[in-house]
Amino acid sequence: MTGLEPGTGATPARDAADAAAAPPAEDPASFAGDADAFQRLWTPHRMVYIDGADKPTDAGEQRCPFCTVPRRSDVDGLVVARGALAYVVLNLYPYNPGHLMVVPYRHVAGYPELTTPEVAEIGSLTQGAMRVLRATSAPTGFNLGVNQGQTGGAGIAAHLHQHVVPRWGGDANFMPIVAGTKPLPQLLGATRDALAAAWAEHSGSDAVARPAGTET
Repeated sequence: MTGLEPGTGATPARDAADAAAAPPAEDPASFAGDADAFQRLWTPHRMVYIDGADKPTDAGEQRCPFCTVPRRSDVDGLVVARGALAYVVLNLYPYNPGHLMVVPYRHVAGYPELTTPEVAEIGSLTQGAMRVLRATSAPTGFNLGVNQGQTGGAGIAAHLHQHVVPRWGGDANFMPIVAGTKPLPQLLGATRDALAAAWAEHSGSDAVARPAGTET
């Protein structure tokens, strides 16, 4: 008796040794490809949106979600705070928990089309959003940015919006690509409530936030 499995040339002991030596599935070494200096924040859950679900097919204000959200209640629209010229809202398809967007009320596509007061308020609200996120969830970094045009990566190119994405060490992991899942530990409504409740104390902004239960 040799202990060989028929037709394989392998033994149970060798199989066990190979399994012990193999890197875990989440380890980059277990995938094909040349290593580089980039981190990748895998977001396959966003394919629902990228593929067209709930995405307006025209650029008109009547179909634009960034134009309709301000007409809803803060709770229903996931609005965290409202300024005079722009507002802060949770992203419905977040890259990370607490992913916010700062959006002008005016239906405008390009950054150069913003007025000087709009630019100033978007900047102020971005600072406020970062302060509130730091106070509520202690991220160790942020990604800030505006995707201009469809070729620039904008999901809704007709209405400018700036992303504020909180980052933590280890959030660019392989869980989403292995399991097809992006872990989000808190429901969006609960995240909105927590951020709105902290806005007045931590944002340093005059924008109005309505915590849960305070809307009229």
